[in-house]
Amino acid sequence: MMPHPLVAALEDAFQEVRDRDLTLGERLKYIADCVRTKGPGFAAAVDAFVSRLEAAQAGSTAPMVGDIMPDFCLPDHEGRLVTLQSLLERGPAVLAFHRGHWCPYCRLNMVGLAEIEAAARPAQIVAISSEIQHYTRILRAEAGAQFPFLTDVGGGYALSINLAIWVDEAMAGMIGGAGWDIPGYQGGTPWVLPVPAVFVVRQDGIIAARHVDPDYRRRMELDALLDAVKLVRD
Repeated sequence: MMPHPLVAALEDAFQEVRDRDLTLGERLKYIADCVRTKGPGFAAAVDAFVSRLEAAQAGSTAPMVGDIMPDFCLPDHEGRLVTLQSLLERGPAVLAFHRGHWCPYCRLNMVGLAEIEAAARPAQIVAISSEIQHYTRILRAEAGAQFPFLTDVGGGYALSINLAIWVDEAMAGMIGGAGWDIPGYQGGTPWVLPVPAVFVVRQDGIIAARHVDPDYRRRMELDALLDAVKLVRD
């Protein structure tokens, strides 16, 4: 079956920009510009969807800098259970919430995190989405990452920390119409996605830095993330 024309164009754009010597924001803009050029109707729907999320301040009540990050117990890409406490026993942690392997913005975000993984050590990066292990392994391999990719089953952890959003019927129809089976990727769960976010957590469990943005086309810049990691590492 032939891919949707927009999906095919986005794949070409992803491959074109993924390894360029650009900031993460510049790479993400390349994808956003592709959507506006190749799928203006889709781009308009995304703008409206993001505007609704921004008006509702989606993610604004997620844990803040200075708060203790709630613990979790989630399976990684191989099905092994990982807790935040176990990560913090070895050093600071960087928790990167993303939408999944189907999202070109998230794919670029994971590529970028893999690029700085060595520089961030001993801080441990972990990626968190609601996708089942089949898809987390695909994304991890594509990104060239060594860090764990965790499955937030049913979006339960994201929901518990006020980081999850329901995708409305109109936007779900647009996404599904492009051929992206979000419920299927997430093991048959409803249309719930996390607001993309990064939390830098000190070894004592306190959040030292936070980036939460309901506009999934924007992510924490890699230099800013490394600066935050340096503060908790030093």
